[in-house]
Amino acid sequence: MSRSEQPRPPFRADMVGSLLRSEAIKSARQQHHVHEISAEQLRQVENDEIRRVVARQESLGLKAVTDGEFRRAWWHFDFLEQLHGVEGYTPEQGIQFQGRQTPSRGIRVVDRVRFNPEHTMLNDFRFLDEVAQQSVAKMTIPSPSVLHFRVGREQISRDVYPDMDAFFEDLAEAWRQAIHAFHAAGCRYLQLDDTVWAYLCSEKELEAARQRGEEQPEQLQYRYAAVLNRALRDRPEDLHVSLHVCRGNFRSTWISEGGYEPVAETLLGGVNVDAFFLEYDSDRAGGFEPLRFLPRGHQQVVLGLVTTKTGELESKADIRHRFEEAAHHVPMEQLCLSPQCGFASTEEGNLLTEEQQWAKLAMIVELADEIWG
Repeated sequence: MSRSEQPRPPFRADMVGSLLRSEAIKSARQQHHVHEISAEQLRQVENDEIRRVVARQESLGLKAVTDGEFRRAWWHFDFLEQLHGVEGYTPEQGIQFQGRQTPSRGIRVVDRVRFNPEHTMLNDFRFLDEVAQQSVAKMTIPSPSVLHFRVGREQISRDVYPDMDAFFEDLAEAWRQAIHAFHAAGCRYLQLDDTVWAYLCSEKELEAARQRGEEQPEQLQYRYAAVLNRALRDRPEDLHVSLHVCRGNFRSTWISEGGYEPVAETLLGGVNVDAFFLEYDSDRAGGFEPLRFLPRGHQQVVLGLVTTKTGELESKADIRHRFEEAAHHVPMEQLCLSPQCGFASTEEGNLLTEEQQWAKLAMIVELADEIWG
């Protein structure tokens, strides 16, 4: 085994999760939407396409693979809507990105939040685990802070939760149960996807939180760190949990801007995950100085230096140079490489081709082997 091949996740060359939906997936989902095919027929198409993309990921040399989130329309709503106490609805408008708006979809809390032991994504993971014969099956779900920040106080029932302390207690317990349920299903590599930590670095998003009824959004980082640590407090020793921080990813656009400094000490210095996937593909992420808060030891930082928002392939020399910069603040042995986000956080996907997507992942594997091999 070369030095680039870590015995446990994250791997020197890793990926975030979602992949561009194939034409077969898009067509089948549309046919199912208009009742031309059954749910069972749709799932068979999904199964076939997941087998195909898992094989492609393994052929590139990735040690951890995902199902591309092919069974989802959204990276977060599909998971959150299946929790007890959470319901989806159609608001007047979608989520506003830079120059684009998503389709209208929202969630609200109408009862006590609890994990649903019949959650369909448990079976989704089991299928992926069966298919991934030569690699680690990686599962991605939203982080608990996403539920709170996305709905805001105005969409959390005051009859159910007159006291927000009770809400955060239930939130932590729901994710603790989810973590154990995925482990029981065979998962050993779980990723929590979280846009909120980046939003807390943006004054614009902090103001939007105030408008949703949050009186002191600047203090939320401490709440969220506590919720995450409570959810993780008794996770199984053989389960690796990472946290992916994103600034928004829809049709190659974004939401928030600002470096990690406002939350870095709380996040990197205080959240008990095994690895942090951090977006670093543009100036919107700021510099590497906040990495100084990562404790020396086993925790890893996976630098998202390869963008999923465009098809242009990055220069290996440029990425090497950025690793040299990052190494001034955290040892190279605690660093890994990945794209900054998934290629399709929603089913619409980013504005690049499948072959450009695979070329970027192949380059990540090649470069990681050159750097650490």
